[in-house]
Amino acid sequence: MTTIISRATWDAKPWNGTPASVALSKRTEFFVHYDGGSPITRTGYAVMRAIEAEHLGNGWSGVGYNFVVDQAGNIYEGRGWNLQGAHCPNHNVTGIGVQIAIGGDQEPSAKALAACRALYEEACKKTGRTLAKKGHRDGLATACPGTKLYAWVKAGMPAGDYEAAPNPGGSTGAGSGSSVARYQVTINGLPYGYGAKGDHITKVGKALVKNGFGKHFTSGPGPTWTDVDTESYADFQWSLGYTGDAADGVPGEASLKKLLGTLPSKVTAKPKPPFPGKDKFGPGKSNSSITLLGKQLVKKGYGKHYTSGPGPKWTEVDRMNLEAFQRAQGWVGSEADGIPGPETWKRLFA
Repeated sequence: MTTIISRATWDAKPWNGTPASVALSKRTEFFVHYDGGSPITRTGYAVMRAIEAEHLGNGWSGVGYNFVVDQAGNIYEGRGWNLQGAHCPNHNVTGIGVQIAIGGDQEPSAKALAACRALYEEACKKTGRTLAKKGHRDGLATACPGTKLYAWVKAGMPAGDYEAAPNPGGSTGAGSGSSVARYQVTINGLPYGYGAKGDHITKVGKALVKNGFGKHFTSGPGPTWTDVDTESYADFQWSLGYTGDAADGVPGEASLKKLLGTLPSKVTAKPKPPFPGKDKFGPGKSNSSITLLGKQLVKKGYGKHYTSGPGPKWTEVDRMNLEAFQRAQGWVGSEADGIPGPETWKRLFA
């Protein structure tokens, strides 16, 4: 089953000014886009990071599409369901914009078309209406979404025999035996639902088990919310008399309070230390920022080269440990030189 990969999962940068919220009742159109005149060779999370870099370069808040679908059929969250897009002028409020990550004469894969069609079905369900199927050129003078995708849109976005996800990111009532919901909600600053992580997720799972709703668990519970948590929570919702979409297996405030007795709140994190400047690090340097860096590397699991310390004096061991952390971010070359810059510092202390 296809799932929507959240901004947090593909490691989106913070919004450069949060986009305006849009009520689902205002959505009347569903726009299909492509990447442009050149074929796409990127795969996985690199697809989103490239789009994000381009759109931030345009001065936008972040990725302008509501969702992006890659050739493997993965669906990535951009603006999501409830934020105003930046994909087609005069249609960013009324239209949900989805890019299928191909370009030029690339053939869209069956999985990509299936995922896009599944998103369309979910959008219609969420808005309570049949949305108009459109290509980008229906709202703006452009070649987008290319000849092949536009022909597909005009043909009605057929799914054919593709393995389309029946419900990507929405709810179908897990407790009734349907596909489990795969989306998240935020309650008192804490995420709940598929992919959410933390001690609060473990607490919910343990409460479900304690109250007799743990038959789906074979390990755990927690700390990551999986389909098992959704199925278990849906059973709990059904026990409360909820049905249909109200028993989708994703917590609401009322049901969560009944399960736990009180609603947990997000604890305000300690302020992150500001980046002290690149000149504080490297051969011959000695200061408290180097100690702070080393301790955080150890905390994050990148301290294997230390045999003592870490301490205030910069050593090759500090560089090697930081390089390992940078490479874990997917960076290569000069981006993984073992010397911290602002982005390295931000991610290390995230």
